[in-house]
Amino acid sequence: MSEPKPFMHFSVIRDHRQTAKVEHKLIDIILLTICAVLAGQDDWKGIYHFGESHLRFLQLLGDFSGGLPSVSTIARVMGMINPTRLQTCFIEWMKSCCELAEGEVVAIDGKTVCGSYDNSRGLGTIHMVNAFATENGVSLGQEKVYEKRNEIIAIPKLLDLLDVSGGLVTIDAIGCQKKIAQKVLDKNADYLLAVKGNHGKLGQAFDDYFHMGMLQSHDGDTYSTQEKSRGQQETRLALVNDDLSVLGDLEYDWPGINTMGIVVSIRQQGDVAHESEVSVRYYISSKALGVKTLLSATRSHWLVESMHWILDTEFGEDGSRKRADDRAENFARIR
Repeated sequence: MSEPKPFMHFSVIRDHRQTAKVEHKLIDIILLTICAVLAGQDDWKGIYHFGESHLRFLQLLGDFSGGLPSVSTIARVMGMINPTRLQTCFIEWMKSCCELAEGEVVAIDGKTVCGSYDNSRGLGTIHMVNAFATENGVSLGQEKVYEKRNEIIAIPKLLDLLDVSGGLVTIDAIGCQKKIAQKVLDKNADYLLAVKGNHGKLGQAFDDYFHMGMLQSHDGDTYSTQEKSRGQQETRLALVNDDLSVLGDLEYDWPGINTMGIVVSIRQQGDVAHESEVSVRYYISSKALGVKTLLSATRSHWLVESMHWILDTEFGEDGSRKRADDRAENFARIR
């Protein structure tokens, strides 16, 4: 039986087993693992039991003429797969079934796989940097690092692998780097980067420009929304500025910059908002953003956090203790 179209992307993965001893096709083991993880299984034994209960279904998609592989075979074979090759196959799969809408937010953010550290090999926990297409609701790809600070290195590598043309790439403050901004532009996309106080002159320029009174007397556009939930009211206010002369020489330091954005969030219970419930976030973008688009895009970015929440609550990622060979990384990619 030929592999169905969605799984043909994995047929290029090299099988390192001795051909004469192979009873179960590599593509079948990958198929079984993907389906079982989608169904909520978080260990090799659970994957095997899923296969027992759904063998007829799996045979509609794959071969499985030799029945099911054992628990140890599943774990061993998945640990032999090159993680980079698996990553490439997943990205090609997503490209074939997920087309970005013009201006769609692609949120890039990292998540630590807490149980993946391996003291015996001197390796810290795996940190996966994810690119999440917010409108499509899928992860486009991931890149692995061993420390959060290395996200700066991982983000350009991940962008090199992806087709984000026409999208709006949003990245938290750790990715607010000139080289990353240029990389996004090189991929025929726009960037929306968060700016924090640790960004030196750029953060100071925002501080010098913005004051809370501007939310009521700003010369340009402003926009606000209000939501109530569980007795708490949250007001979000956004303003944009396209007069970049307020940045001084910094205007020319950032490639393609078109917009300064400011989003203020005020949470309150009762009639009075306390200072501790007010947060101010700064952004720069290569796109000429309106205030509604700015507010929508910054909120869309945090949809990647909902993906991280699902990884922990539905797939038990933080509780996983897979550390041997490449199993932890491959399992994280499949999740």
